[in-house]
Amino acid sequence: MDLNTTTWRKSSYSAGTGGECVELASTPETIAIRDSKNPDGPKLLIGRDDFAALVATLKH
Repeated sequence: MDLNTTTWRKSSYSAGTGGECVELASTPETIAIRDSKNPDGPKLLIGRDDFAALVATLKH
């Protein structure tokens, strides 16, 4: 999967100074997560249902 042309967005909880930011990108089947300080580094791909479950768990 080529994520180079994907639109990435920063988490609303990321600091505005550019450090310690998490970025997300949506694909038809997954949510991709990366470290904004290392955009060419590894990305975590999570299925949409699993990502929704993760967010729900983190909210509690």
